[in-house]
Formats: sequence, structure tokens, C-alpha cells
Amino acid sequence: MGMLLDILSTAAMLYIVTAGLMMIFGVMKIVNFAHGAIITLGSYASFVTTRLGLDPWIGLPLALGVGVVTGMLVEWLIVRPLYKRPLDAILATWGLGIVIGQVITIGFGREVQFVDSPVRGALSVLGTEYSAYRLLLIPIAVALCLLMTGLLNGTRFGVKTRAVIMNEDLAKGLGIHSERIRFLTFSLGAGLGALAGALITPLSSVDPNMGLPWLISAFMLVMVSGHSMASLLLTCVVFGAAQVAVSTFVSPILGGVTIAVLAALTLRIRPKGFAHD
Repeated sequence: MGMLLDILSTAAMLYIVTAGLMMIFGVMKIVNFAHGAIITLGSYASFVTTRLGLDPWIGLPLALGVGVVTGMLVEWLIVRPLYKRPLDAILATWGLGIVIGQVITIGFGREVQFVDSPVRGALSVLGTEYSAYRLLLIPIAVALCLLMTGLLNGTRFGVKTRAVIMNEDLAKGLGIHSERIRFLTFSLGAGLGALAGALITPLSSVDPNMGLPWLISAFMLVMVSGHSMASLLLTCVVFGAAQVAVSTFVSPILGGVTIAVLAALTLRIRPKGFAHD
């Protein structure tokens, strides 16, 4: 039971971290390499909440707000002029991630910090004592998946978004403001990234480079899973299970590279990942 809970909670963390990157890539076909730095921003928003002595739950909406505002500025000032040059956009977001990391270092230093968990203690699941906060991340990930799937499939925003994904020129001809869709999508994706940072922070330390390992895993998962939020959740479960198994039975060091290796093998066999042909 302990291993099953490890798999589910690991998959939940992977999904929470990757959902924002998937949101941006699905619509804009741009991999936001500043995603790791935005995750770090969310973590420091949670850290500031703790440092001020406020309720740790306040760190979640604060991180979401910081991420959305950051996304708005990045899309407007950096990404928007580069829509027709996706490679340049990728390089620009990579450079932005480095800049954000340096700004965080100037503001908070390089020291490793820690954040209070909003839920402490352990719960008994079929006789197995397990971290209550890690358990909480499982329904949060499922709820996020349902929410994002509903947004993209059951709202006018979702219909317009899918129109832009399928044929942007035709969407413009139908009167859909594709630039506005891109702006909202990027802002929401950045907000989800920062929220993810705040959610995973109680389970790890906080430092200016903490988002980089998560960025690598998220990038691999997005490349493999296609454009569906449900497919992403399933991919996180499968790859998360492999990571936990390798870390438990072989080596934690090898477990850390399991997702990258599996993603490379998957893309070698299926270059489009799990996307529909």
C-alpha cells in the first residue's frame, strides 16, 4: 500500500507541475522554458507567506496571482512578438528563466529555505501511515484535471481555443481574437505553474534553482502525452510509477532520470508521443 500511495502522490505532483506547461504548449505550440523559474516564483510566494507568519493556505492564491501577472507581462513583452518564430520564443523564455533565477537570488540569496505545510501529520490508509499532505495532492491533481478538461471542452473559451489550435487563420476568419486567446492561455498556464510551485514546496526545500528539475520532467511529459489533459494525467501515473519503482528497487539516483529515459524511448518509437495521428 505504501508503494501505491507513493506512485499516486508522485503522479499527482508531476501532473500539478506539468499542467501549466501543457496549457501553453497545447495552444501556442511553444515550450515555455521559463516554466521552471515560474514554479520557483510560486515557491517563494509561499515562502514569503510563511516568513510573514500568515496562514500557509494564503500562499496558494498569492502564488497563483504572481504567476498570472508574470504570465501577462511575459506574453505581452516577450512572447507575442515571436509567435512566428517559435525557436526564438523558446530561446527567449529560456533566457527569461535565467534572469528570473538571478533576480530571486539577489532578493533572497542562495540559501535553502523551508516552508510550513498547511496540513501536517499522517493519516492511516488501510493500516499504512502516510503523509496527509501528500495524500491531499492526489484529489487536487484529479480536480485540476477535471477543471482544465471542462474549461477546454465545455466552455466558449475552450471552443475558441480548440479553433485556434486546429486552424488559426480560419479561426480569425470566424472573428475569433486569437491574440487574446493566446494571452489568456499563457497567463493561465503561468498561473498554474506558480500555483504548482506553492503546492510542492512543503514537500521540498526552496532555492533559486529548484524549478529546473521539475521543468525537465514536465517538458518530457508534455512531449509524450500529446495535447489532452486526461492523457497527461495517465502519462504522469505511468511514468511516476516507473520512477518510484526504479528509486525503490534500484537507485534513487537512477530514479531521478527515469522519466527522461522513458520519454526518449517513447518518442523514439512514437515520434508524436501519445497524440492522435
